[in-house]
Amino acid sequence: MSTPAAILDLAFERVISDLIQPVIDDTAISSNVEFVCRNPQNRAGVRLLLACCLAKSHKPNLDIRKPYTEIGSLDCYSGRTYDEAYITSFINKHELPCNPTTAFLTPALRNRNIFLTPELNLVGKPPILYKTVLSLLDDVYSGRVLAEDMLAETIRYLLIVKNEKRQRIASLLADLRTVEGGIPLSTEAIVKLIEQHLNCRNSSRLPVLIVAAAYQAASAYLGQSHLTLASHNAADEQTGALGDVEIILLNEENVITSYEMKMKKVTVDDINRAIQKIRNSRQNIDNYIFITTELIDQSVQEYASGIYEQIGGIEVVVLDCISFIRHFLHLFHRLRMVFLEAYQQLVLDEPDSAVSQPLKEAFLALRQAAESSKEELEE
Repeated sequence: MSTPAAILDLAFERVISDLIQPVIDDTAISSNVEFVCRNPQNRAGVRLLLACCLAKSHKPNLDIRKPYTEIGSLDCYSGRTYDEAYITSFINKHELPCNPTTAFLTPALRNRNIFLTPELNLVGKPPILYKTVLSLLDDVYSGRVLAEDMLAETIRYLLIVKNEKRQRIASLLADLRTVEGGIPLSTEAIVKLIEQHLNCRNSSRLPVLIVAAAYQAASAYLGQSHLTLASHNAADEQTGALGDVEIILLNEENVITSYEMKMKKVTVDDINRAIQKIRNSRQNIDNYIFITTELIDQSVQEYASGIYEQIGGIEVVVLDCISFIRHFLHLFHRLRMVFLEAYQQLVLDEPDSAVSQPLKEAFLALRQAAESSKEELEE
């Protein structure tokens, strides 16, 4: 019996040399696989499909509709185990456009012990996505298609989607390079560009990247750098981090400044939770800084400034995101384009689960517009 990892590798090899040729002859089934792979709203569906098809390919006696050991029958299995143990490493290895974490912890799929039949309402969004996945699982169960073929077809479409996304980014970068040169963007033009990007949908990861890019740009001047950024969906309790961005002195490990980002108003409760994290931490920090994209209440600002002595001389402050980056870019005016390049690279390097493809494309389009506008003024 082949191992699950070997089955995935074989499925990959089946399709990688010719992504145009479908694996599944039934056009309706193949179209449904494509729909699941391309759905922009929810990427859990494709991981569910991969995990279940892998399990069925690995052990043909299993019922693909029963990915929960709690069902208790001999033909059930742990879809989450297949997902976490094999699918995660496979999608990371090939950089496939999937969620970085298991589908079985999403609200629609966790804590279940039922057959995944087409009639089931998983109460997931969008409903049509889950209905389509359940229909595909039934196609395998009913013998209309082999699990191995559906696994390969799913991988084929994921590779197609990955290549399309890369081609769009490459095209936008190429267009951007055609307007480079001349006078660099002004600080205020960069601030406006960042502000426009923050105003896009699903931009909660961006403040983290803004602060990280600032420290990357000025690291040699500050004598400080940021630690590796934790994943977007990792809680501080899981990572052991004090905040979203942690700053250390060069060649040292102790965190001296911690940043926590908020896409909402910072409250007194937020500050109190930060104080508790500071007290429980082994790190001896100097500053704990909240960066928010919302208005800052004067009472919260005053509360933060009044606790300096209570927590042993540690500064806690709440700053506005745009004001923060405006001041930084004016202070390090000659590094403004270094910052912009660092921010762009951080945005493009983030997984789609943290910074979506439309958000990446939006930044490049906004930058191209800013560069083009500058060029017109120069003429």
